[in-house]
Amino acid sequence: MEKELFDYTAAKVEELLAAGSSAPETKQAAQDWKDAVAAEGADVDAATNALLDKLDEEHTTVDGFIGFLQTDMAKEFMGEEGAAKMIAHEQERKERGAKFCDCDACKATHELLAKFGRKEADLYI
Repeated sequence: MEKELFDYTAAKVEELLAAGSSAPETKQAAQDWKDAVAAEGADVDAATNALLDKLDEEHTTVDGFIGFLQTDMAKEFMGEEGAAKMIAHEQERKERGAKFCDCDACKATHELLAKFGRKEADLYI
């Protein structure tokens, strides 16, 4: 893997690890990548493919996120007004063509998947 692509991947992995919105499985996949590429004789391409495979399973669609925002759990976490604002934001994104959630974790996930040609880049507004 070229250094520029490796550095890009490493930066996105750090974003995934730092994102409060990262699911435990996403954080584990990111940490597994870091551990794998740090190992002596690491197969960076294999570690990256394993990361991308896991991330491809873990992303949230804009419709899925809107659905979550309508739950009592989201309203308790964000407050009714906060959840309503996020619903409006996500509906606006959806109308403009966005397909996936734009939380920090999902954004980093989709940027990585797009960079490696696994998904089309999504719309972030």
